[in-house]
Amino acid sequence: MKSLETDRLILRQWKPEDAGFVLDLYSRWEVQRFIGNHLQVMRDRSQADERIRAWQQMDNPVHGVWAVQLKGQPTGEAGLPDQGQGTGQGTDESQGYDQAPPLAGTLLLKSIPASGASLPLEPSGDTEIGWHFHPDHWGHGYATEAAAAVLSYAFASGLERVVAVTAPANKASQNVCLRIGMKHCGQTNRYYNALCELFEATAPAPSQGPH
Repeated sequence: MKSLETDRLILRQWKPEDAGFVLDLYSRWEVQRFIGNHLQVMRDRSQADERIRAWQQMDNPVHGVWAVQLKGQPTGEAGLPDQGQGTGQGTDESQGYDQAPPLAGTLLLKSIPASGASLPLEPSGDTEIGWHFHPDHWGHGYATEAAAAVLSYAFASGLERVVAVTAPANKASQNVCLRIGMKHCGQTNRYYNALCELFEATAPAPSQGPH
């Protein structure tokens, strides 16, 4: 998986030592409330370890799940827990993780499953972009910055169309979709067996050289 870089962020492969952050992120109801049909939070570090292994084992030349890391800020200076000084509803096991610079969230580019009568759901053939950020890093434009970089990477890698779906109530993610140039296509139940707001972006037309 290719690492990406923006002015403020590094998007890289997840590492086993990131499990504390993953547990902290996905153990929070304010993060999980818009993810999936059956709301549940991550409970222990073994689940975080398993999630990281699954991300690392994605077998696709373009798709990936990136750890979004802040540039040049030592641990504790970006609002993340440092040496056990946690905030919110992170579990005890997630507190006290240490990384420098700190992580801010997750950026995903992956196959999106089609709605269907049987589980597991089958791939739809479409690619989706998505993001999950730690509440301490909301409101800084990091999701927009990271998502724009991954969308550009997707098109540079040969994808012609990328979609994003959000819960109807998830206005923050809908705004990110619009800021990175995606078009709102209304509501759909085409994916995830759920009613979602659908956004899409298509690869830009090749630039025409001088005649």
